[in-house]
Amino acid sequence: MNVEWLDPGPGQAPCTLDDLAAVGVLYEHLIVDPVAYQPPLDRLKAARGYVEQDVIELHPQTPKLDEICAKFIDEHLHTDDEVRYVLEGEGIFDIRSSDDRWMRVTVTEGDLLVVPANLHHRFLLTERKHIRCVRLFKDSAGWVPHYRHQASVAAPA
Repeated sequence: MNVEWLDPGPGQAPCTLDDLAAVGVLYEHLIVDPVAYQPPLDRLKAARGYVEQDVIELHPQTPKLDEICAKFIDEHLHTDDEVRYVLEGEGIFDIRSSDDRWMRVTVTEGDLLVVPANLHHRFLLTERKHIRCVRLFKDSAGWVPHYRHQASVAAPA
């Protein structure tokens, strides 16, 4: 995992896990093993009320990959946590800090990231265009993105 500011100010200290924790983001690095990773995920599910689990994979041969990725590139939030445990590949989460700046988190194999409900973020693939990860949900329906630009457009003048 790598974390950095997208827009560092002059003399700005490097972005750290403490900056992620300040907005409620949970990060852990787990062992990538078909058996060994499930017990920590089961503990997380029990502690935080996640009831559904699946695996998603995106790669250059994924049909309509650009259309799928386009859904995640715009800044949005969910009313449920977004939980990702990376089994293979890599991805990028841009997450809003407490002062509304972008923190860029590049996740790789073994990284567990929990973006809490109601926190603005966006997701994109790296140049490799490959990620395979476990997703956890609190509701069997999954989550729905609520785009920030739509909220500001819909706000009364």
